[in-house]
Amino acid sequence: MDALSKLKWLSAYIVILGAGLIGCAKSMNPDIERGSSYNFLDGLPEVRFSAIGLIDDQGAPKIDLAADLVLGSLIYNKEGDQYVANVTIDVQIINKSNPDNVSGSNRYTVAIEREDPNIVYSQQVHTFEKEIQVDPGEYTINFTLTDQNSDKKVTHSTNTYLPNPENNIANLTNIRMEGKNMSEDNPEWSPITTYDVPGRVDSLKFIFQVTNNKSNEPLTIDSQLLRFESDTTYARPMHYNNYSPSSIQYKGIDYDEEEVIQSTQRKLVEPGNVLIEFTFANQRRGNYRFEVQTNKSSDDSDESFKARDFSVKSKNYPSIKSAEELAQPLIYLMSEKDYENLMAIENADSLKQAVDRFWLRNIGNRGQGRSVIKKFYNRVEEANKQFSNFKEGWKTDPGMMYILLGPPWYVNERLDEMFWSYSYNRSDPERNFSFYEPRNKNEFFPFDHYLLRRSQSYFTLQYQQIDLWLSGSIMRRNL
Repeated sequence: MDALSKLKWLSAYIVILGAGLIGCAKSMNPDIERGSSYNFLDGLPEVRFSAIGLIDDQGAPKIDLAADLVLGSLIYNKEGDQYVANVTIDVQIINKSNPDNVSGSNRYTVAIEREDPNIVYSQQVHTFEKEIQVDPGEYTINFTLTDQNSDKKVTHSTNTYLPNPENNIANLTNIRMEGKNMSEDNPEWSPITTYDVPGRVDSLKFIFQVTNNKSNEPLTIDSQLLRFESDTTYARPMHYNNYSPSSIQYKGIDYDEEEVIQSTQRKLVEPGNVLIEFTFANQRRGNYRFEVQTNKSSDDSDESFKARDFSVKSKNYPSIKSAEELAQPLIYLMSEKDYENLMAIENADSLKQAVDRFWLRNIGNRGQGRSVIKKFYNRVEEANKQFSNFKEGWKTDPGMMYILLGPPWYVNERLDEMFWSYSYNRSDPERNFSFYEPRNKNEFFPFDHYLLRRSQSYFTLQYQQIDLWLSGSIMRRNL
């Protein structure tokens, strides 16, 4: 297995700990939905998976499964005019109160057929959805997808909770998140299975249910959408100074800086199961939380809290398609002044032409230029899938290094440090790089946030790599 396959990166999920209107203790509650990771490993199927416990129209608990299968990550066989991928999905549901009790085990076979041979490069997804009836309780759901044409598989695991609608207490289900792209010909609500929301999704919906069998007093439901200050900047050059501990780049997210986008309160007078939906226009790039709390003033035991964290990323995330998305990563190959002039172009067509001129002016040869451009933006997309956390992966320090230098030969991790090596000589200062984590990954901070230990000695290396890209020599060697 090569070094890229050994990288164990999750598209990172963020738990925001700041105190809000619902209260500090609730804000630190770990019972928060964040969706699936991208869990990208080169050569394996890509799938994002979520499982949410809800109550159906007849008052019976169920688990809603949703999985996005990335079409280009599957292996296709040519059958007549069709390119066909066959996958098997195994779902195992385990009752957490008795892990030996497998409440359900189901296998599904899915055939994906397309006429376009370019399907092998597509970042579009096939969405798989199922409803499974279960008893009330807490569950672990194991999801395994096997590509039958390659016999390669990936596994995801998540937890969900289903309240008992017959109990004489108030409770909340988990929150299901959906999105809609209104620019499509026939826009429909689709489940959002990951922490990351592409910017093209311009409408968001949050669905949950309240169970309340007490009719002697109203049940209050408080909900709010919060935005947290977070780092959205690109990685600074290797030879610059290291980040200050007080900077947002060092902290990643400032938990004490939150903005309330919307706050509502609703009272339920009648007992029973109530389905509640909240719809929002999509927000600007950043990190968010939609949270809900129920309470009765006379009985604190009836308090219940649920939340869904998410991050709005670039328009076509994790892909790179728009003129702006093509232009932004060029910060790693341009001077700051040239980059500012490039990004000052507001017209999309003019910006795309400027990007094309940049590549052609430097490389000269159109054929070689196409190969270099493809290599560059493939690395940008791979960086998005491997290193994203509170911002796009290409903006992170590991993402910048991956784009400029390529996948490391060796990766070593220990405690809060990570080492990348591009040489058999582990003491070569220009072929070995050290990263550190300002905060350890844990239940309340569940993402990888590595910062490069910068040095002025990297000045020559930085510009050597830029020259390799702009001369086209990157096609012959990475470093």
